[in-house]
Amino acid sequence: MLEMKHITKRFPGVLALSDISLTLERGRVHAVVGENGAGKSTLMKVLSGVYKADDGEILIDSKPVQPTNTRESQKLGINIIFQEFSLVPYLNAYENIFLGREIRSPLGLLDRRSMRHKAREALDSLNVHFPLDRAVADLTVAEQQSVEIIKATIFKCDYLVLDEPTATLTPREVEKLFEVINRLKSRDVGCFFISHHLDEIYQIADTVSVLRDGAHVFTGPIGSCNQDELIAKMVGRSVTQAFPPKRRRPVTDAAPLLDVRKLKFHGSDRLSFQIRKGEILGVAGLVGAGRTESFLALIGKDPTEEKEVYLNGKPIALRSPHEALASGIGYLPEDRKKSGLFLPFSIRSNIVISSLGRVKDRFGFVSARKERETSGRYIDRMRIRTTSDLKTVSELSGGNQQKAIIARSLATDCQLLIFDEPTRGIDVGAKAEIYVMLQELAEQGLGIVVISSDLPEVIGVCDRVLVMRYGSIRAELTGPDINSEKIMLYASGGENG
Repeated sequence: MLEMKHITKRFPGVLALSDISLTLERGRVHAVVGENGAGKSTLMKVLSGVYKADDGEILIDSKPVQPTNTRESQKLGINIIFQEFSLVPYLNAYENIFLGREIRSPLGLLDRRSMRHKAREALDSLNVHFPLDRAVADLTVAEQQSVEIIKATIFKCDYLVLDEPTATLTPREVEKLFEVINRLKSRDVGCFFISHHLDEIYQIADTVSVLRDGAHVFTGPIGSCNQDELIAKMVGRSVTQAFPPKRRRPVTDAAPLLDVRKLKFHGSDRLSFQIRKGEILGVAGLVGAGRTESFLALIGKDPTEEKEVYLNGKPIALRSPHEALASGIGYLPEDRKKSGLFLPFSIRSNIVISSLGRVKDRFGFVSARKERETSGRYIDRMRIRTTSDLKTVSELSGGNQQKAIIARSLATDCQLLIFDEPTRGIDVGAKAEIYVMLQELAEQGLGIVVISSDLPEVIGVCDRVLVMRYGSIRAELTGPDINSEKIMLYASGGENG
């Protein structure tokens, strides 16, 4: 048994962990849940030697251990797989698996044959199959994750920490991951499983613990409380409904805000669709359906073969994302950290950076007063939780980072907002806030597009849904037809698709 007893960790001005005690048995999956900032990742970094606890102790089989880095924790049989993989993209799979622990011949040369053979045995043991000689950069996200798991378990591994392992996986890939975890359980490996997806917790975990604001709130068997009760423990309040009630007033007869009459890019059919003022349009489909690609082509990020678009009835070229933004079309990318935020910059700078022309003084210089007023106005409007707009945006939780990107688009007076995976990596409490915010923006007359792999999200939030498959729109669903059966039917090629 692995035990963490009375773990406390302080950072300057912040009590990150307060007297937390958790245990993990071999051959069991222990889920750890909580909102962003609850302390989940910090606790696991203490366990794996990334951080040193200020108080408390770690025990394995009742013997105290104190790893001071990840290499020491690995020697103790504790391995962690972070949400952002630590792989070398230009090395192949087996080179990554044995990186720093290479097998060498008696002459000191790399024994690539042995490494490839052992890596293949490890993959076979977990019923995972992909080319070991292929560069990691060319593997799918699920295959890269498998490389991380093999890398963690091919040597001594009694305890494995999986931090948000399903954040970027398709439903089928999640199923495969769970098969791998169950095989690890059968080999007596204990797993800490951190996830915002509570439905997954109930599928894979034996035990669940809740952290809130750096403190331990609850531990019990997975069946000891239902999902609503678990959410209440996480957020400290009752969240009785994940999605706000849909509006009774239909918007299907509203004037088109954006009329896409022709849109064709490499590998797609000729697409045509409309986005109306005040509606939330969902875009669903399986991985590879062309959802993101369609809207990147629309805003001019990617090249097109044909494009005829009208905004408020007037033709518009949309030759670049800058031109799209200047026209009132904002795009909020799937990966907000890599493509959406300037992480070293302040919250204030991230909000006003696309509208600097609006915060200049009469001499043409950026006015600190106008910057402050603008950021303060949108921090209040978006309900961004921060003590100062001068804090770096990287210090915010995932939900508040997403709000900062929305604030930036609103500061440019956008009429249409395109959200690509709007709640990926966001905790359950922040998700509910984002959903309410989407509805509020639609009520104010904005057009909203939600590109999402999360079926409950598409069903719960959207007024109309386009279902895509292989670069074409296979169905347009409204009203009661917006359900998981219909969406998956068309997404997977049914109904003559």
